[in-house]
Amino acid sequence: MYTATKDLMLPATVTGSWPRPRWYDQSLWGRPLDTGLLDVRFREQFLDAHATVLADQTRAGLDILTNGDYHLDEDFAGRSWHHYPLQRWKGLEHEELQYERSRDSLLAFPPGTLMNEIETTWRWPRVVGKVEHDPKRPLEYAKLWRIAQARAGKPVKFGTCSSQVLAIFLDSHTDEYDLDDKRQLIWDMATAMNIELRQLAAAGAKVIQIEEPTIHFTAAFHPEETELLDFMVDAFNHEVDGLDDVELWIHTCWGNPNMQKVYSGESYANSIDIYLNRLKGDVWTVEATENELAEVGLFKPYASNLPKKIAVGVVSHRQLQADMAPVVAGRVRRALEVIPADKLILSSGARPELAPLTGSGIIVGTAVARSRERSPMGALMSSQKVITSLEGMRSHAHAQSRHPRARRRR
Repeated sequence: MYTATKDLMLPATVTGSWPRPRWYDQSLWGRPLDTGLLDVRFREQFLDAHATVLADQTRAGLDILTNGDYHLDEDFAGRSWHHYPLQRWKGLEHEELQYERSRDSLLAFPPGTLMNEIETTWRWPRVVGKVEHDPKRPLEYAKLWRIAQARAGKPVKFGTCSSQVLAIFLDSHTDEYDLDDKRQLIWDMATAMNIELRQLAAAGAKVIQIEEPTIHFTAAFHPEETELLDFMVDAFNHEVDGLDDVELWIHTCWGNPNMQKVYSGESYANSIDIYLNRLKGDVWTVEATENELAEVGLFKPYASNLPKKIAVGVVSHRQLQADMAPVVAGRVRRALEVIPADKLILSSGARPELAPLTGSGIIVGTAVARSRERSPMGALMSSQKVITSLEGMRSHAHAQSRHPRARRRR
């Protein structure tokens, strides 16, 4: 059901995360949100950071905002993206050293490489019982969304990782689950996630994003696993069951730990029909900039009757050079050659892990490019927003040194 993008032409947004202010140096580290908010330092930083990130995105000209993923811990290479739910569900044993029999294939990166550093540092919990929602340690997505939406004048999109991507890294150490077949584990985690998503929708959230179901990975690298692909479709639809009154987004990319490229030979060719026609949802987001929109032609057979809107990543999330508006506009025009304007959304390709000024500069480029394509006058108006945004970011950077937490550290 289209809510936030119903009457918008070429709306602009980001995947979810946003660079954190340096003065926001507190994290939940597995605590329930309510417990964290009892800590006056965390509470002050957490609420101020939300007001800041939403103001930054508004100044940049985005149409659909996010909470910056500011509920996630500031840990190494974005670990908290998948560990936030894993730290709070039943059936998992935490903070184990990498056990010798771990079958995480990404541990194969050679020692000394950054990917090896990431994979050996992250650690993964052991599955020791039935994985399920824990009423004593809820994910509190509804409350997190309310905190953000109360500080925004535009719709706030709330995103969370799919249960499917979590299962990649988990090994069973219990009779509850088969060691080699993770389908029941995926289903149980989808059930646990669905409880939180239903509460989020009931709280009033109009845009919910499920991030990284692994259908495109399986279809690209193991296309012969048709039975598994059928199960993944069912598991995803089970995970989002009951969200009929919200605008449901499906985010896909090819991995971005610490801005690193993980795979080669990736392609949406084998999964495009699945995402467009078999999954519940209203918007499908795709990574596109890293191959300069080489696969946008895949949408040509569907262009006249697209069942979902397509959010195309038109800015790079793996370089420190902020894409300028003319470059981004060129990518937008390339996408418009295939995808109708009323079906196209402009976004980042994945979760950028950048410094505040660089990250904001990248997203400003997206908003200006969008306005260029809407009309020349829109480009002029958006250029004024850029000036305002840059001024705001300069003030924001200066304010970091004047924030109460910064003063206390001196």
